[in-house]
Amino acid sequence: MRELRQKRGLHQQDLASEDVSSSYVSLIESGKRVPSQAVLATLAAKLGVSPEYLLTGRSDTQAKELQLKIGFGDMALRNGANGEALQSFSEALAQSQFLDHALVRRARRGQAGALEKLGQIEAAIPILHELYDDPEVVVGSDEWAQLGVALCRCYRDVGDLALAVDIGEAALSRLNALGLDVTDDHIQLGATLMGCYHERGDLTKAQMLANRLLSVAEQAGARAGRGAVYWNSALVAESRGQTAEALALIERALALMAEGDNARHCAMLKQGYGYFLLAAPEPDPQRAKELLEQAREALLGAGSVGELADCEIDLARAQLRLGEVSEGGARAERALGLLGAEPTPEAVAARNTMAEAALLAGDTDRAAEILRTSGRQLGHLASSRRVAHLWQRTAELWQACGDAGEAVAAYRKALAMVGMPSLPLAAGAFTTPAPRRS
Repeated sequence: MRELRQKRGLHQQDLASEDVSSSYVSLIESGKRVPSQAVLATLAAKLGVSPEYLLTGRSDTQAKELQLKIGFGDMALRNGANGEALQSFSEALAQSQFLDHALVRRARRGQAGALEKLGQIEAAIPILHELYDDPEVVVGSDEWAQLGVALCRCYRDVGDLALAVDIGEAALSRLNALGLDVTDDHIQLGATLMGCYHERGDLTKAQMLANRLLSVAEQAGARAGRGAVYWNSALVAESRGQTAEALALIERALALMAEGDNARHCAMLKQGYGYFLLAAPEPDPQRAKELLEQAREALLGAGSVGELADCEIDLARAQLRLGEVSEGGARAERALGLLGAEPTPEAVAARNTMAEAALLAGDTDRAAEILRTSGRQLGHLASSRRVAHLWQRTAELWQACGDAGEAVAAYRKALAMVGMPSLPLAAGAFTTPAPRRS
């Protein structure tokens, strides 16, 4: 009030009225009195500002402009303009003193979402933790559940499955203790935990949770939640060799998601369907390619870097099976370019696809060079079902290269990942030496 008065060239007596003396104005300015709402309104009118601005220092105009900036960030994030979204959220947060706490939380959530989609997951995690632990975020609310899903997903994607599972289990336990009505976001939380169980190789836990969630989702009538549960159930079925059941589940998920407006979820399901069609006992690479091309178009706008790279890798695999060897190899190389130099499961999958393309082109030396890099990167990754599969695939490719020694070593790594380490042979037992390299 003092700053505004001086800026306008007014004296304290200029703010006085029948209800407010100049001495009372002085007491307010020195912080010794708190004005009533009526007095606040009178003083604000004399100073030409809103009572809200006089009380908080937040300008209505500034607040509205920042709110529009946050809204633009939300829209940009939905449309896949993740860099623009991050810039908008960051600019709004730079003037957070003009925002209420709810808008600050919204901007912070958007900032974390943009960072995750840009592949900067380590930067997103501390923001998500801060929001998840905020006392103003009500435990059991949809906002709280969405933050739990994001945290679970981020820890899964950086390879910390133990922490991802801990967060998901603790969140579900708290929800069960509260006894709240089930919402779509609660089901999404359970589905994310189920995916973490699957990734870790806990197929029994994943199946038990799937059975419970499907029942709850059907009763709640939650379309997106049911789609997420069907998708993760399909992953479990495929891991158990039940390919026909997996395809049926993912078709049901796609039917549900097609009725909604979540382009990213639809794209992920189409990608998963394409992946299953390639892995089926009787593969259908042409249909897989069509689905994966549709998924790629959507993920260009709505997906994260890792999701887009995964789709590109599966599309490259479909091309290899259709005989489009040079195109498939080039696509896998582009996918690797999206991922950068850090060792990740996606990067290894891209390299393995490049190695397969090199083998199909008859370049065994290049395939072996790529596989050696894959092995070094795999050595940096924590144990998980996915990493075990990557070791297995690396072994198969070494076998195709004609290097039995490297193949056996990779197979042993894969077995160790799923809890089956090699047993030592008895002294004097027959062993087959690895072939010498020429």
